[in-house]
Amino acid sequence: MKRNEKKYGVIQSDKEDLKKWFYLMTLGRALDDKAPNYLKQAIGWSYHAPAAGHDAIQLAIGQHFRPKKDHLFPYYRDLVTSVSAGLTAKEIILNGISKDTDVAGGGRHMSNHFAKPEWNVHNVSSCTGNHTLHAVGVARAVKYYKEDAVVISSQGESSVSEGYVYEAITGADREHLPVVFVFQDNGYGISVPKKDQTAARKVADNFASFKNVKIIHCNGKDVFDSMNAMDEAVEFAVKEHKPVIVHANCVRIHSHSNSDRHDLYRDKGELSYVKAYDPVSKFRRMLLRYERFTEEELASIEEDVKAEVKAAHKAGLAAPDPDPKSIYDFVIPDPYKSEKYPEGLHNSDNEPIKFITALNETLKAEFKNNPETFLWGQDIANKDKGGIFNVSKGMQQEFGKERVFNAPIAEDFIMGTANGMSRYRKDLRVVIEGAEFADYFWPAMEQFVETTHEYWRTKGQFSPNITVRLASGGYIGGGLYHSQTIEGAMATFPGVRVVYPSFADDAAGLLRTSLRSEGMTLFLEPKALYQDPKAATSVPDDFEVPFGKARVRREGADLTLLTYGNTTHMALEAAKKAEEEGLGDVEVIDLRSLSPLDTDTILESVKKTSRVLIVHEDKVFGGFGGELAGIISKEAFEYLDAPIVRVGSEFTPVGFNRILERAILPNSEKILKGIKEVLDF
Repeated sequence: MKRNEKKYGVIQSDKEDLKKWFYLMTLGRALDDKAPNYLKQAIGWSYHAPAAGHDAIQLAIGQHFRPKKDHLFPYYRDLVTSVSAGLTAKEIILNGISKDTDVAGGGRHMSNHFAKPEWNVHNVSSCTGNHTLHAVGVARAVKYYKEDAVVISSQGESSVSEGYVYEAITGADREHLPVVFVFQDNGYGISVPKKDQTAARKVADNFASFKNVKIIHCNGKDVFDSMNAMDEAVEFAVKEHKPVIVHANCVRIHSHSNSDRHDLYRDKGELSYVKAYDPVSKFRRMLLRYERFTEEELASIEEDVKAEVKAAHKAGLAAPDPDPKSIYDFVIPDPYKSEKYPEGLHNSDNEPIKFITALNETLKAEFKNNPETFLWGQDIANKDKGGIFNVSKGMQQEFGKERVFNAPIAEDFIMGTANGMSRYRKDLRVVIEGAEFADYFWPAMEQFVETTHEYWRTKGQFSPNITVRLASGGYIGGGLYHSQTIEGAMATFPGVRVVYPSFADDAAGLLRTSLRSEGMTLFLEPKALYQDPKAATSVPDDFEVPFGKARVRREGADLTLLTYGNTTHMALEAAKKAEEEGLGDVEVIDLRSLSPLDTDTILESVKKTSRVLIVHEDKVFGGFGGELAGIISKEAFEYLDAPIVRVGSEFTPVGFNRILERAILPNSEKILKGIKEVLDF
């Protein structure tokens, strides 16, 4: 719709607008009332959060959204919002009964999670309020590209109890971003009353001290007050490039959802009260009282709604269900493929460079290659400093503060806004230092998990094109939170690639491939190798390493040693010593890529040597080596002449004292002991 500055009222508003609004509210309510019947008939819609009581503010939200121009993040109760924004009754029903033709994602996400990514009606999570961070990320792109657009994030008032909501609004305030956060306040978080959620009677008032946030309160049960509030909010956000909170006072007429019984915690008086404030009934009465419509005219509109719902129901039942064979589609996009280096190998005679230099030079080269590439993280863009380890040194000076900038110490904010900004355009690439150390990434896990299933959940309509860089591992005397590695946990998630290079050339090649690929890559950097001469290699200027391609670092015939990261160098030392001592000829395979994994190279080597030692820095118990052992046991059991042995950290945290660290982490001596154990069997 076109922005306007007029004030809305039952008299002031055009009759055509009033007719449209009444139709949309009536249609929304009809669908809202029909949804539980699908569950009763075992057709679907097994999760439904009724919109009744929120109708007026939701109408206003949708009417202030322009498809393919603005960005809308509805939450699971936003049925009327979605209808008002342009989704048809058929699209709502297809989502509710999880059909393959559901525009949100083909039945892959929970019912009542309405979306139309093609229009910028975004597919959001069930984690309440987490999309506020995504909205901020999109708004950052809107501001950068100087778009005349607004981002609207809608949610219930209780979701504001989540810490990442505060981080989102704090970030929007600090960065001056055009986001309208709508709090639909119905007084309850499922069964928990508002008084147990927030100290302020109106949760928006918790943000009253924020410097750049405008707060607007409105009666979310009244169409005109809601329309005026949204009009003011959108105009302010677009013109001033500052965030707005619209706090809409609503009522929840029904239970929280179809799995809730509100009569267990609400008395009859309250239930009667909320029904009396039904926004649809109030709007209908007002149209008649002020003689804008006759009873016959409204009845005719209601008949038109019934006809649309009936036709949508019939089409919905006839629509195809998802194909079970499709579950493997859209897990992660196909990566960029190198034609020049298909195996990730090279014969460059350039002067060797250190691991850290390879990363820095590759980042700069790719920022030149794609001007739509951005980098942010903690402490990564401060004068001559580029992160704790100076990996990004010089980046801001060369590419500017709008493309390379510091983020607050808020890991889920860093991760969540990367998710959001990458939604803006397909060629956009985001690189983040997800935390100063991999050990500190855990606060971002909710956003990380969310991002791993975006591509699958939207049926390929949105791919978060993000490279998450993390300085990982020990051997620096860092102790807890500075010396541990997390790949064993992270590789369990579909929808993310996990790479862990050991040498400068592979670091450069894998980083370049990550930045040129669609989809998310977790790029783990063994920080002990940043400046270590052992990791320095010659690196071609354009080197690329494909995902899922291991590298045989040492040929051997008697034992296959699988490793990656810091322990690759220790494994090579141990293999050399084993040969010198006459123990045997050890083949060392540097996996480089953990997910996807090069099982062909692994199995080919195992069939040749018949013995396997798995070495990694992570703990043996629960570590990635267990997955490797499982694959080999299943695929190459008949070739094994000895049990598979694993060498890794002890099942303890990493100690700070160097004596403790040495006792806990693997080293070449421990690896040599493992080699002997396997070969002596």
